[in-house]
Amino acid sequence: MLPPEILKKIKRIQLKTNYLANEIFAGEYESAFRGRGMEFEEVREYQPGDDVRTIDWNVTARSGRPFVKIYREEREMTVMILVDMSASLDFGTRERLKREAAAEVAAVLAYAAIKSNDKVGLILFTDRVEKFIPAKKGRGHVYRVIQEILSFQPQHPKTQIRVPLEYLIRVMHRRSICFLISDFLDQGFERALAIAKRRHDMVCIQLHDPAEAEFPKAGWLQWRDPESGELHWVNSSRPGFQKRFNELSQELIQSPQRTFQSLGVDSVLIDQSKDYIHPLLQFFRFREKRQ
Repeated sequence: MLPPEILKKIKRIQLKTNYLANEIFAGEYESAFRGRGMEFEEVREYQPGDDVRTIDWNVTARSGRPFVKIYREEREMTVMILVDMSASLDFGTRERLKREAAAEVAAVLAYAAIKSNDKVGLILFTDRVEKFIPAKKGRGHVYRVIQEILSFQPQHPKTQIRVPLEYLIRVMHRRSICFLISDFLDQGFERALAIAKRRHDMVCIQLHDPAEAEFPKAGWLQWRDPESGELHWVNSSRPGFQKRFNELSQELIQSPQRTFQSLGVDSVLIDQSKDYIHPLLQFFRFREKRQ
């Protein structure tokens, strides 16, 4: 039996995200990912009216005549949502924790997917895969996705993003749309992300909280790393410490963004203290224009 406060959060997120998926994001998801569920079938000679973006330039160059690629549309797609459950997600200011923001974003994406008749699966991870829920359809399944993210108690506090990516590569053999939701306070996942991108349509959603870039000026403090458990004494009032802390905090945000850009992986940066609707809408519309 879930605690009343968790049930209240689940119901609130369910109502809000279901409304958003139907009213605000209606059609945005489908437009952004149209054509991603297409399988290559054959090439044929170009005919007047064909989309020039489908021209196969290699065959065209070899034959001396324009040829286009023909695709067969899949009837349904699979959406996998990978959510970081490490201890750093249990941080937040104002209204919610980063974990709650992750649950809301995941729920909007899941509702949008099932509205387009896609299946939705879930991978919860820390420095290992903590739980895998196979892809299914239906609003009841989305409710379970929200419930698992908010109520699941991970066994390990640390983060290793390469682990769920390697797991995804092993278990998902057909091309899927994959949303990876994390604060990306990790290193060494670049190779796994590059491989996953070749096999799946990867979208990285990076959560951050502005309070993570600020350290209170309160003299000597004992600070515990939430993931490693290590204790550190710091003089939080020293100007040199404040400057170095701000620099490191900015680098923790910018470094993953540079990685995504270098690998050509789509990404969304979300300030979890604000509403996530605008950055998600911007991303969907950017994807639609790029089609």
